[in-house]
Amino acid sequence: MTSTTPHSPQPDPETGAAVKAADRAHVFHSWSAQELIDPLAVAGAEGSYFWDYEGRRYLDFSSGLVFTNIGYQHPKVVAAIQEQAGKLATFAPAFAVESRSEAARLIAGRTPGDLDKIFFTNAGAEAVEHAIRMARLHTGRHKVLSAYRSYHGGTQQTVNVTGDPRRWASDTGQAGVARFWAPFLYRSRFYAENEEQECARALEHLETTIAFEGPATIAAVILESVPGGAGIMVPPPGYLQGVREICDRHGIVFILDEVMAGFGRTGTWFAADLFDVVPDLMTFAKGVNSGYVPLGGVAISAEIAATFARRPYPGGLTYSGHPLACAAAVATIRVMEEEGIVENAARMGAEVLGPGLRELAERHPSVGDVRGVGMFWAVELVRDRATREPLVPYNASGEANAPMAAFAAAAKANGLWPFVNMNRTHVAPPCTATGSELKEGLAALDAALAVADSYTV
Repeated sequence: MTSTTPHSPQPDPETGAAVKAADRAHVFHSWSAQELIDPLAVAGAEGSYFWDYEGRRYLDFSSGLVFTNIGYQHPKVVAAIQEQAGKLATFAPAFAVESRSEAARLIAGRTPGDLDKIFFTNAGAEAVEHAIRMARLHTGRHKVLSAYRSYHGGTQQTVNVTGDPRRWASDTGQAGVARFWAPFLYRSRFYAENEEQECARALEHLETTIAFEGPATIAAVILESVPGGAGIMVPPPGYLQGVREICDRHGIVFILDEVMAGFGRTGTWFAADLFDVVPDLMTFAKGVNSGYVPLGGVAISAEIAATFARRPYPGGLTYSGHPLACAAAVATIRVMEEEGIVENAARMGAEVLGPGLRELAERHPSVGDVRGVGMFWAVELVRDRATREPLVPYNASGEANAPMAAFAAAAKANGLWPFVNMNRTHVAPPCTATGSELKEGLAALDAALAVADSYTV
């Protein structure tokens, strides 16, 4: 890939101060105690970098929120949005519109199996909402099984399907959701000693959970193909195929959430491709157009689509398949093909990120585990490698989270913007990142890990 390193940004502190003041006066930020946050005022972005109004530039190892898969401000996608705005800026979803039709065709051409019908949403949470609704209507059942250590969205239904602490404040206990443990060998709930044991025991656990919940009550099992925000835990070989077989046996719809893992992030078009598995429904968002204009959706199997062939589907959105968003998706998918971006993610993950992170693990006692694939990695930080005690407690905040806050501050001081969640830093740069950019980020991460090391026993 050609480096997209921008020219040196010019400082403009006066404008930055005005942007920051307006934000603090009027913007209500998600997942935050409003008076305890200090948002960075961003002046611009290009490729793998963004910069503030003081002229400080950051290499983005978070890809926004793991969505700028093609980097910031790709000229072909920006041009496609501009062209579409000049031609047809918006139109209602009940009509056939060129950008919408073409986006659906291109997406369906890359989804696995017979997932050839595309229902468009505005984001990933809505995609999961509608996938669950489709599963319930298709089966006539209500219950959904989801995994602990998962995230599926922030709406009332999807946050109740979520399996991490972001659910707690909104959990009604009445959403028709039951949970199970998915495989994660580093912190195994099954006392497994290797991947084979972890896979077999996790599948047995799911089978038992289904038996005790009542197979005839369960509409769907939903899993992230590779869980993202909860820890980037690549499932062991055979696990997703095993879930597929269990669902088939009990007439349960299998939903794969590819909102974060899809569109090149794992070095394949979809993470499901890594495991040779085809779900009944697959959700997507984020990387479908690198977040340039909000877009998500559900890819639907032929069997479930047939349920609604002569029976109306009772759901929709005003901006479903918005022409600007779909034009961005069309351009993004074409750019990914023309520039070999999916292949770049696979190659850089195998040749640079994976080896580089494992080398850091050998030198830093704060690194307990490194795991991932493509441009999708997690570095788990611990106080004690022997006991695997996390560097900070589960869901820590305030003073208890000081070690991770110090680590993040050190990364930023070295020009790296990290994705920090609990006791982990996730390494998810744009899929367009070059080897030199990744090595620059690894060097900054090396310096930040030295700070984390000071908190180890």
